[in-house]
Amino acid sequence: MSSKTPRVLVVDDEPGIIKTLKAYLEAESYEVQAVTDGDSVLSAVQSFQPDVIILDVMLPGMDGIEVLRRLRQESSVYVLMLSARSEETDRIVGLRMGADDYVVKPFSPREVMARVATLLRRSRTSSGVSSEPADNSLRLAGLRIDPDTRRVWKADSLVDLTPTEFDLLHALAANRGRVLSRDQLIDHVWGNHYYIDERVVDVHIRRLRRKIEADPSESRIVVTVRGAGYRFEEGDS
Repeated sequence: MSSKTPRVLVVDDEPGIIKTLKAYLEAESYEVQAVTDGDSVLSAVQSFQPDVIILDVMLPGMDGIEVLRRLRQESSVYVLMLSARSEETDRIVGLRMGADDYVVKPFSPREVMARVATLLRRSRTSSGVSSEPADNSLRLAGLRIDPDTRRVWKADSLVDLTPTEFDLLHALAANRGRVLSRDQLIDHVWGNHYYIDERVVDVHIRRLRRKIEADPSESRIVVTVRGAGYRFEEGDS
């Protein structure tokens, strides 16, 4: 069976940026669609079914942060945020809302292509996969983690994780009992092809904890090891 051509949705109101990104993406044989305002994104996602969205923060109508908030209520598609604002708080807000990566304008198109390629390397299965976990599922700390379907169950309930949250959880669970530094988690999840701020890991870990921990303020599954990183506590499977 031949693999599906990756689809990328570009969301930006600057024609020059759309033209440049489309040219680079199409040169990499991606299928590309573009919209220029936030209000059009959700319908475009439904019709186009992108694998990655390149989403500008500053948009006419609904801004990119609100688009992302609504998007995460119904989709785990990879989202690469773009913003002309370089303040740390703007990046953290986007990441807290579930963005998988963040690039500040002005950017190198080649850097954006590298980041898109990295996101796409995190292979996912289609929604048509059986809901039963595969034989190589990890059953730890009351969770079932299936790397084949990229799904997680807490007790008998499916946990809605973003791709980045799943990758972090799987990396920690597969190395249960070991402390993984933020740099090691970055290598596991994003790869070592480009720079990721270590604080990005902390933001995604906080989001992950809210979904899998009984009390996120007192984490018993994904434990912080001060000055070293994070450790998955196996507990009772």
